[in-house]
Amino acid sequence: MSVCFWGVRGSVPCPGADALKYGGNTACVEIRCGEHILVFDAGTGIRRLGDVLAKDPQRTDIDLFLSHYHIDHIIGFPFFKPLHMADYAVTVWGANGEPARDVEQGLRRLISEPLFPVSLVDLRAQLRFRNFRPSEILRPRPGVTIHTAPLCHPGGATGYRIEYAGRSVAYLTDTEFPDGVFEPAILALADRADLIILDCSYTADELALHVGWGHASWEQGVRLANVANAKQLCLFHHDPDHDDGFMDTIAQAAEAARPGTTVACEGLRIDL
Repeated sequence: MSVCFWGVRGSVPCPGADALKYGGNTACVEIRCGEHILVFDAGTGIRRLGDVLAKDPQRTDIDLFLSHYHIDHIIGFPFFKPLHMADYAVTVWGANGEPARDVEQGLRRLISEPLFPVSLVDLRAQLRFRNFRPSEILRPRPGVTIHTAPLCHPGGATGYRIEYAGRSVAYLTDTEFPDGVFEPAILALADRADLIILDCSYTADELALHVGWGHASWEQGVRLANVANAKQLCLFHHDPDHDDGFMDTIAQAAEAARPGTTVACEGLRIDL
């Protein structure tokens, strides 16, 4: 089981010289479970992932899981090269909770006139859509079990716990912890995980100015990892206004608070 980060930002891409170290693409994480390829979120980072997969002579099925349908998490979808290749099969998973959301309908609205020049029917891959209820347990591939839970984010979002071959990864973005309280469902996803990938958009000081925005601080991330007895914490979904220097400061503070804490950057690979 391995994890590779292709996009680590939230809200909007932030390319430029001051974001070269950590990267400026929005959320996309690839998790390999043996031969199975699972992708979490389709931000702008998914384009580079698609370029790599398209060069693989051994075509395979891909499962894409969306945390939610905000534009920064789906904007890269039509630029994912395997979608334009007939020998690929891509299954897109999305929660249909409260408020009700349909994964196919959401992407169809994105890839249509006047927003985009092609539509879903123009994609050459074998494309499937799977809706599920938040808190449902998914088994997309042999040996892969995924637990889900709703997250606290405007419009709703879904957290995932991926289990394979005795290892576990909790993917928790975008989420807020009202009054600093960790809901039991969130703790269940994070419980003794080998790796927690957590939305840590803000510092504690910044978080006080963004109550209700649906994001967390790195200080809360450290506390969650400690409470959940997780092995490793990875800070994710960085604010686009945090340049490399600011991110270095967060990385140093997080390492001091919880040794072994990682700050996600594009190209980072973690083998479990």
